[in-house]
Amino acid sequence: MAEPMRLVSWNVNGIRAAERKGFLDWLAEDRPDVACLQETKAHASQLSPALLHPDGYESYWNAAERKGYSGTVTYARRSPVMAMTDFGDRFLDGEGRIVLTEFDAFHLFNVYFPNGGSGEERLRFKLAFYRRFLELAEDFRKQKPVVICGDVNTAHTRDDLARPDANAETSGFLPVERRWIDALVSAGYVDTFRLFHEGNGHYTWWDVKTRSRERNVGWRLDYFFVSRELVPRVQDARIRPDVAGSDHCPVELTMDV
Repeated sequence: MAEPMRLVSWNVNGIRAAERKGFLDWLAEDRPDVACLQETKAHASQLSPALLHPDGYESYWNAAERKGYSGTVTYARRSPVMAMTDFGDRFLDGEGRIVLTEFDAFHLFNVYFPNGGSGEERLRFKLAFYRRFLELAEDFRKQKPVVICGDVNTAHTRDDLARPDANAETSGFLPVERRWIDALVSAGYVDTFRLFHEGNGHYTWWDVKTRSRERNVGWRLDYFFVSRELVPRVQDARIRPDVAGSDHCPVELTMDV
């Protein structure tokens, strides 16, 4: 008999800062089956034992070569079949952006996709990362279905940010970036949030400097995509704006597994 499995994805904007803001208390209280974090900004040597080994969780870390930058971790209450952080690709491996865990029913990619906002070179890197990542996901999909979660750093449609016209030429809403999400969907990956929620006003990132969270002037940058063969297993998908501690809030997916 299938059991529900609850997965959370959250860009914490620095795991050590999140720890100071109560992340471990949240994890102990919320108890997701899997928590995928992005932008951890730390190497293992910089972390407390409580962050490395929270009670009841195994952890799988991928740190960027550069300290204080990027990075991902997947915490799992259920032991995965395997975990990977090295994919033999210079676009994918150098900045600690991917943790892959395999469970009985699916592969789970926890990804911190690049930001293209600092100039043309980084935008080119972001687009190359997008292309190579989709190839990687499709390779693993040949073995079993795929779940992709994380900070995609792009709002897909006009409904996914509060001010689309004002940001038409801003990285994160450029047509070339949005077309990659179109390609992801065309390849058979489903934006699970949109299975349950329509329209705008649903955001996962807000600019801190302008206090935009208080006014809900935000962007939906954080997603759970599933390969279409998993859609019948999806029970719920939602955004958790009630959870503080970062400029992003968590997103959540519940599936029968």
